[in-house]
Amino acid sequence: MERIVTDYLEKTAEQFGSRTAFEDPAESLTFREVRDAARSIGQALILRGLFQKPVAIYVDKSAACILCMLGVAYSGNFYTVIDTNMPAARMQKIFSTLEPEVILCREKDTEEIGKIWPDAGLLSLEEARQTEVSEEDLERTAARMVSTDLLYVLFTSGSTGVPKGVVTAHGHVCAYLDAVTKAYDLSEKERFLNQAPFYFVLSIVEIFTTIRNGSTLYIAPKEYFSFPLKLMQYIEEKQITILYWVPSALILLANLGALKTADISSVKKVVFGGEVMPVKQLRAWQEALPGAMFVNAYGPTETTDGTTYYIVDREFEETETLPIGVPFENIGILVLDEEGKAVEKEGMGELCAYGPSITYGYYKDPEKTAGVFTQNPVNTAYRQTIYHTGDLVQYNAFGELEYAGRKDFQIKHHGQRIELGEIEACISSIEGVEENCCLYDSQKSRIVLFYSGQIEEKDLQKKAKALLPSYMLPNRRYHLEAMPHNLNGKIDRAELKKKL
Repeated sequence: MERIVTDYLEKTAEQFGSRTAFEDPAESLTFREVRDAARSIGQALILRGLFQKPVAIYVDKSAACILCMLGVAYSGNFYTVIDTNMPAARMQKIFSTLEPEVILCREKDTEEIGKIWPDAGLLSLEEARQTEVSEEDLERTAARMVSTDLLYVLFTSGSTGVPKGVVTAHGHVCAYLDAVTKAYDLSEKERFLNQAPFYFVLSIVEIFTTIRNGSTLYIAPKEYFSFPLKLMQYIEEKQITILYWVPSALILLANLGALKTADISSVKKVVFGGEVMPVKQLRAWQEALPGAMFVNAYGPTETTDGTTYYIVDREFEETETLPIGVPFENIGILVLDEEGKAVEKEGMGELCAYGPSITYGYYKDPEKTAGVFTQNPVNTAYRQTIYHTGDLVQYNAFGELEYAGRKDFQIKHHGQRIELGEIEACISSIEGVEENCCLYDSQKSRIVLFYSGQIEEKDLQKKAKALLPSYMLPNRRYHLEAMPHNLNGKIDRAELKKKL
């Protein structure tokens, strides 16, 4: 059984050495080339004397970015992929928590990234790829590593305005890949077309099952997702077999009538997760791909991406919502009521998960970790940690789980889990804003900001762009003379909801 993710790469490089592993507009790399380049990057980090230390990767979405991930893994350290389009203010928040020892970046970006966070050493990707490998150094490092060592820290939205870093080990990823490969019947024949950013957990399946199984991952030019015809033609040209996308991307193509503009019959599997997939657009895809397998996947970053899945096997009305299904193999679930008692087949409760793919918690945040990674209240005999997802679920007549909403102010928007509190904290920091409140309009899939103060809307939007990534920016903004308050003196969210 594989211990660390580089074990997968060593195996596939031997078995499928000349097969294309990753291809983007700039380069196409075989498994052997991926292994050799990643080992060189790993060696460059080993020469810096680092082990089990944080390394930030500031490289655009590309095959080269994946090489950096694997290079960090070979060095025995752990990585965080940074969104290169992220506002500098948010990047500094992440760096202040992560405190990276080294930032891996392209040569052209060294000066810029050095100004944002001068406390870390810089290593250019070009230099690292040219490093001569010492087999002895790599073997010595691999021998020191265990499956519980960290692979990456992935930052998600935080309610206090500071992003949360989810701590994920090699063993978590390996266990999840085993479950996903079996559930979706993945093999070396798969040809993925990447859609999710590499700092988003949905990309984990595409990247690491490619390495595990010897399949191929294509990274289309970014602009193709703005030109549906080109994207459909790309799917036909590359004979893509599987799409693992957020619903918003699938919905857009269905709504634009793009599914019949090219022959995409090579696609045999369509997996979607991160937000609700409407039945209407699902039907459009089913009509375009008769016989293909469609899967509704569910799971937060804290469970290494996946907890449950539902293979669509029956017809649904357009007013219905797809189930989130049953747990993956080797993942345990509990549905707990407000008193911490298990809900069996009737009633609603919070979905909790346990097993080898449940992550460790939040980087340098034991308090927040302790709040949602707790002792299983049903088990009083020995220590067993469960993760509280904050999602409310219930069982249907088929024994499948159905999503029923959130317990808190967290939302899912365009595939990203967002804490509305983080948006509010950033807006509050803007001069001229007195009070603000963010709500989510689920009917129209948009973030709505209510605010009071003397600031002009255009100035508010401009300053918000400097603090928040694009997917967290409010879609609608309402200026109020004064915010409504309830008897406790808190902003009256129920009253504001009436204005949606």
